Amino acid sequence: MFEALELGQTLPKAEFKQRESHIRADLLQLQQELKEANIATLIIVAGVEGAGKGDVVNRLNKWLDSRGIETHAFWDETDEELQRPADWRFWRRLPSRGQIAIMFGGWYWEPIYQFAHHQIDESELDEAARRVKEIERMLQQDGLLVIKLWFHLSYKTHKKYIKKRSDNEHDIPYADGKESTLERYQNFLASAERMIRFTDTGDNPWDLIEANDKWFRDMSVSKILSRQIERRLTEHRNMQRRSILHDQEIKVDAHPVTVLDKLDLSVTLSREEYDEQLSFYKEKLHQLSWDAYKAHRSTVIMLEGWDAAGKGGAIRRLTSAIDARLFRVISVAAPTDEELAHHYLWRFWRQIPRDGYMTFYDRSWYGRVLVERVEKYARNDEWMRAYQEINDFEEQLTGHGTLVLKFWLHISPEEQLNRFKEREQIEWKKHKITEDDWRNRDKWDDYKQAVNTMVMHTSTGNAAWHLVPANNKFHARIHVIKTVCEHLEQALSE
Repeated sequence: MFEALELGQTLPKAEFKQRESHIRADLLQLQQELKEANIATLIIVAGVEGAGKGDVVNRLNKWLDSRGIETHAFWDETDEELQRPADWRFWRRLPSRGQIAIMFGGWYWEPIYQFAHHQIDESELDEAARRVKEIERMLQQDGLLVIKLWFHLSYKTHKKYIKKRSDNEHDIPYADGKESTLERYQNFLASAERMIRFTDTGDNPWDLIEANDKWFRDMSVSKILSRQIERRLTEHRNMQRRSILHDQEIKVDAHPVTVLDKLDLSVTLSREEYDEQLSFYKEKLHQLSWDAYKAHRSTVIMLEGWDAAGKGGAIRRLTSAIDARLFRVISVAAPTDEELAHHYLWRFWRQIPRDGYMTFYDRSWYGRVLVERVEKYARNDEWMRAYQEINDFEEQLTGHGTLVLKFWLHISPEEQLNRFKEREQIEWKKHKITEDDWRNRDKWDDYKQAVNTMVMHTSTGNAAWHLVPANNKFHARIHVIKTVCEHLEQALSE
């Protein structure tokens, strides 16, 4: 692979300087068009040590409008980053629509480095490549332009750089261990070649650049950026036609049988039984929450359900048992302008709890396949691919060791009507009822079908759905807190 990048290509400095003003003008124009089209751009800069990655990024910051570009380097993982899934630090720095972000190495550097230093094996590197392909595919489908640049040096040039660098006492040593410079170089290239080969796709290709001559290198970068941006802008101009095709009506049975129809809504619990069990499980949850904190096990608990199904009440009973320093409650409403400027999962990635802490979601990322699907806030292709995106997201959480618990609180239409009327009569509950709540009742069957499909596609072994009969509030609350205790206890024992 890399032998094709050792051709000795050069560009005279005078020619580069002569063409630079035109290059800069063209790139500034393309940057403005990206902004007007609301297209976010991610530039990943990677390659051999000494290939001038920092110089390239400095030149891009000079050529482009600095008000629309941010640069991120991932030298070391902070304690805050180590206490969350690996991709958390990358999601936090993704550009908003119309902006450009440059990442040194991005999600590629760690697996390439680890494989080169024999810290992971081939299967682990291949799994890392699979995850990278998935995240890039997901972001690209959401509209993000991903430009991946790999800068290569011949061994001879690389060795000169290492010698010069080792003579500078202010530089960080290139690598630890007893391997020779040649061995380190060959191991690194072998690792990089495998990763590049597995992640070089039609939608998100790698551009490999010979970097021995800095003027040729930087001119190559300008050509690649222009080509990639122009391609993406052309795709954007055709997007409206594709959207119309994607949004053709998806027909379903008028009254299909769903998983919710199988729940027994007649189950009840007396006040005496409720008080006794609630006291028991609250005491148990209190101790388990501290055990999880000491064991550095984080927990994500989300409650979805019909309007007035009792999500808030269940969360209050859970949190009343836990020290307030150990949890956060996130009430998910319509996304803000900042959140709309990113992939829909971005706002949830930002709120993932640190190891040992708990986060409760009153509604969650499942809005993508529920309200956004039914109310047509998302195109058909967007919510249909969201099932896999959500499964991958939750797999990353559970893979990190986070306990993920998902509850759907189910009530009958008649019970919901009674609760709506009750809210209208009680002064301190009036704010809970809105016109949208009444309007959503007309789409009960559509929402029920959406829930059925959601459970079918996203109830997994690591993050199963718990469907809770909730006509009786006492039964529903005990069901939830008991389930949390059981799963938390099991997770801690493992």
